[in-house]
Amino acid sequence: MKRKFTWLLSLTLVLSVFLAACSGGDDKGSKGSDKPAENKDVEQVLNLINGDAIPSMDPSKATDEYGFQFLGATMEGLYRLGKDAKVEPGIAKSHEVSKDGLTWTFKLREDAKWSNGDPVTANDFVYAWQRAVNPDTGSEYGPYMMGGVIKNATEINKGEKKVEELGVKAEDDHTLVVELANPTAYFESLTTFGTFLPLNQKFVEEKGDKFATSSDTLLSNGPFVLENWESTAQKWNLAKNDTYWDADTVKLEKINYVVVKDAQTMVDLYEKGEVDRASLSSDLVDQYSSHEDYTIKADNSVFYLKINETRNKALANKNIRAAISRAFDKESLVNTILNNGSLVANGLIPAKFTPMPDGSGDFREVSGDLVKYDTAAAKEFWEKGLKELGTKSVEIEFLGGDTDVSKTMNEYLANQLQTNLPGLKVTLKQVPFEQRLDLDKNQDYDLQLAGWGPDYLDPYTFLSLWITDGGNNKMGYSNPEYDKLLEETTTTLATDNEARYQNFLKAEKILFDDAAIAPVYQRAGAFLSSPKIQGLIDNPFGPTYEYKWVSMGSAE
Repeated sequence: MKRKFTWLLSLTLVLSVFLAACSGGDDKGSKGSDKPAENKDVEQVLNLINGDAIPSMDPSKATDEYGFQFLGATMEGLYRLGKDAKVEPGIAKSHEVSKDGLTWTFKLREDAKWSNGDPVTANDFVYAWQRAVNPDTGSEYGPYMMGGVIKNATEINKGEKKVEELGVKAEDDHTLVVELANPTAYFESLTTFGTFLPLNQKFVEEKGDKFATSSDTLLSNGPFVLENWESTAQKWNLAKNDTYWDADTVKLEKINYVVVKDAQTMVDLYEKGEVDRASLSSDLVDQYSSHEDYTIKADNSVFYLKINETRNKALANKNIRAAISRAFDKESLVNTILNNGSLVANGLIPAKFTPMPDGSGDFREVSGDLVKYDTAAAKEFWEKGLKELGTKSVEIEFLGGDTDVSKTMNEYLANQLQTNLPGLKVTLKQVPFEQRLDLDKNQDYDLQLAGWGPDYLDPYTFLSLWITDGGNNKMGYSNPEYDKLLEETTTTLATDNEARYQNFLKAEKILFDDAAIAPVYQRAGAFLSSPKIQGLIDNPFGPTYEYKWVSMGSAE
């Protein structure tokens, strides 16, 4: 969507939203999933719910799960993810990698077009990637995804080098050459992520500040085009893109979306046949768990409390943060409030996400439980913190979403913290999704429940969030030893995966020794989903779902 991603920055608790994945392949045609038999008697229209409006459709500026989901549907990078996260051909037909792993040469297909008829060329990638790291653009994901990966990306974003010095060039219209800063084992999967999508330079510059603010100011080069959309829209649709190079593979003619935040309303729409998929809140799971359309979707997204150390003096205190991270019952939260298959999280890296390269087991199992619910320990840390602050009480503001599920979650966590930490007063601030993104970006919050879905299959996609002054840090956390361990995984240890993972284990431990964040749960979702939906792919990272290979069949 990941993710992130995921991240995939995933700040929503509406469980009907989506995460995603990344990869590459040869030019044997698109076969991302076992193609279902097309039922020509069934209308190829899919009706879905989205948890909120789409904040941005600009690949350089999108930071959230919604944006990356719709970018993934309407656009295409060098590669895209297919079934079982297998890399499938995108705009690239093939690629070669130099022996030192630093130079990647991509051969692009000649039949790829933008929705206005312009050809998709190597320069479209050069322009988009330069734009993403250009400090004038103000991209969060550009520096995060490309820094330390693409040659000179970090230096350009800091203003130390010119954008033309980025390690990407168009050798000709259909040959893209990329120079990496360090060997990057997961680079192929990175190219599927939204930040690495191409842009038509002429179109973007013609639209200026209006680019990507409405359907009329967007161009597509992927399976679908976005229609009837503007940034505040509550309804919109995706329509099949007839100019897409692989349009014959795309069976869906249209996907209609409506914003719904209330779980009961979602189910009501599903029961009426107005939508084909609806998430279930905890109070509805027991009622519908025996329904023939009931399903649970596991997820690699981890949710945690972000603790801003810069705005509230109390939260700059390590003992106060340590107390907060141990003062809420996670088991009750996942079993009662969520009740959808979600798991308790006692660390950052999700369970069953990535194995240790030395064969010692799953990363989460090897790293173990780093911070657990423990009221006795929480109160001990709390008393130490209050003494250090010279006070008997603390007030904090808890930033949360305004959806039905979010409000229940926010109230539960606030009550747990106030009950288990005497002298703490929590004030809830519950706002729409886009406003939460702005408040997070400006570090205008004390505490918030946030989540992250992976952008590629490597622990770095999670742990790099907390590098000092990182684009997604946004809470003032800094530890030089942590930074050094992460830097080594992309430089001196880049080709030694076993050593990289040992650094990851050490870094995760430091994160929780510092009580930087408080892990809450690893997400899953309970849904009612129409059996007519065939060929749907759940991505482990990047856009949550892939619709290129979906078709609507008979429910029988």
